Amino acid sequence: MNLARPGPHSLQELPTLTEVIELPPPARDAARGGLSSDATPVPEQSVQGTTEEAMAAPAPNEEQLVERVLTDLQRTAGLMLEYRLREALTPALARLADTLVRDVRIEFAATLRDMVEHAVTQELARQRGR
Repeated sequence: MNLARPGPHSLQELPTLTEVIELPPPARDAARGGLSSDATPVPEQSVQGTTEEAMAAPAPNEEQLVERVLTDLQRTAGLMLEYRLREALTPALARLADTLVRDVRIEFAATLRDMVEHAVTQELARQRGR
C-alpha cells in the first residue's frame, strides 16, 4: 500500500514559517460517502482563523520575548523548587518532630516527677507538724 503524500519533493520546495500553504481538500471515499481513512478533517474556519490571528499579531520584540521566557522560567523554577523542598524537608521535619516530641516527653516526665516529689515533701512536713 504505497500512498503518495502531497508535499515538497526537495528541500527548496519546503515552505518557510511565514508562508501560507494551501492544502488540497480531503479525499472522499466514494463507497462510504465520507472521508477516506487517511484524511483527517480540519475545519477551514479554524485554519483560516489561526492564520489570520498569526498574521495580525505582531511578532514579539526581543524584550517581550525575554520577559515571556523569564516569566515561564520563574514559574517553572518556583514550582520545581517548591516540590523539591517539600520532598527534601518532609523526612527531615518528621525526624525533627519525633525528636521534639521525645524531648518534650522527657522534660514533662522530669517536671511531673519534681512536682510529685515537692507535693510529697510538703505532705510529709505537714504530717510531722501535727
